[in-house]
Amino acid sequence: MTIVEMLEQSGILTVLGMAVVFGFLIIMIICIALAGKLIHALGLDKDVGGTPPVPAAAPPKAAASATTAVISAAVAEYRKTNP
Repeated sequence: MTIVEMLEQSGILTVLGMAVVFGFLIIMIICIALAGKLIHALGLDKDVGGTPPVPAAAPPKAAASATTAVISAAVAEYRKTNP
């Protein structure tokens, strides 16, 4: 077997392998899309928890002003020690 024949065979195997992977990915995408449509058609994509999720509460004003005071004190100390 010559080098040219080996390169030809390896090229064919490479293209065949990539085609198999591409075909598998296409089949997988189609199956996932069909499963999503089936789940939506059956109504299984609804939230069955009963109570809606509670959004995170904003921090109280006291905590925000305390944070501002701490940051202001840190900036003032930095400016005092680093002229």
